Amino acid sequence: MDTHTPMRTEAAGPDLRHHGDAEVRDDGSALVDLAVNVRADTPPAWLREHVAASLGSLAAYPDGRAARAAVAARHGLPVARVLLTAGAAEAFVLLARALKVRRPVVVHPQFTEPEAALRDAGHTVDRVLLREADGFRLDPAAVPEDADLVVIGNPTNPTSVLHPAATITELARPGRTLVVDEAFMDAVPGEREALAGRTDVPGLVVLRSLTKTWGLAGLRIGYVLAAPETIADLERAQPLWPVSTPALAAAEACVAPRALAEAAHAAHRVAADRGHLVAGLAEFTDAGVRIVAPAEGPFVLVRLPNAAAVRHRLRDLGYAVRRGDTFPGLGGEWLRLAVRDRTTTDGFLRALRRAVTAPA
Repeated sequence: MDTHTPMRTEAAGPDLRHHGDAEVRDDGSALVDLAVNVRADTPPAWLREHVAASLGSLAAYPDGRAARAAVAARHGLPVARVLLTAGAAEAFVLLARALKVRRPVVVHPQFTEPEAALRDAGHTVDRVLLREADGFRLDPAAVPEDADLVVIGNPTNPTSVLHPAATITELARPGRTLVVDEAFMDAVPGEREALAGRTDVPGLVVLRSLTKTWGLAGLRIGYVLAAPETIADLERAQPLWPVSTPALAAAEACVAPRALAEAAHAAHRVAADRGHLVAGLAEFTDAGVRIVAPAEGPFVLVRLPNAAAVRHRLRDLGYAVRRGDTFPGLGGEWLRLAVRDRTTTDGFLRALRRAVTAPA
């Protein structure tokens, strides 16, 4: 079967609600975390202090106007093209509920919440599965012409593939909503291939998250960039005051010039640390480890024999990694590894050597 063939799917299949945080809950809380794609040592002290300062105004209802204007200015857009959300995950729910679509298509492997949200809203979802043989790279021709909603991540979680912006924009059509999840784009040096801020692509909806780079997963803050009429539709589907005052304070701070400069520096550091991880993983070809390359996000996808057993051995050795079999288009032989500092990576690589050489 050609894996580019769109697949009409029902509820059976991979667990779309499984996420990396499950690896480090409960008995995994003491493990070294390579499962969750939140940048280590975040939020920084200045951001924690800024958020803490907002607590004095909790008696008032949240007022998102300043944060919304700050996000708009960061991307050179009018305020009417911006919607603040309780993380990018809320945006997927709003899109699924508010937009009237007939044939939604999700390009996989990718973050599973978009498909889960569409299913929960009663939609039947088609999948386009990108192929390992092609490096999980997008072929626009694989997407059905009559798809009126297409969702793709860039850089894509979990493959770490960065698709060219020009390739993604080939998916744009009159009457089609093109949703690009750029939750990890600020971890790419220079944010090359970003579509955030573009107004010339018909039907374009870009989602951004502030939880990954800034370590704000517990605060829930993200935003949508789209045409004003799309933003208005999504806003009508939101409850009143959907983003808390501390989250609004964080949003305004994280798009300020100081924060953008810090994020740019962090992106270069992540790239260097990722290079160190990839170089270390290259020493495991004798054990059958294969790396999806070039990796461009703050994580690396690898294929290896007996991945499930290796993951359990790594837990026994003190390390949590993300299983890959819950992503459509992957299977039990895949693991996703978050990029960490060199010291952490070196310890992990030593553990990995023990895990892959342990007797079955």
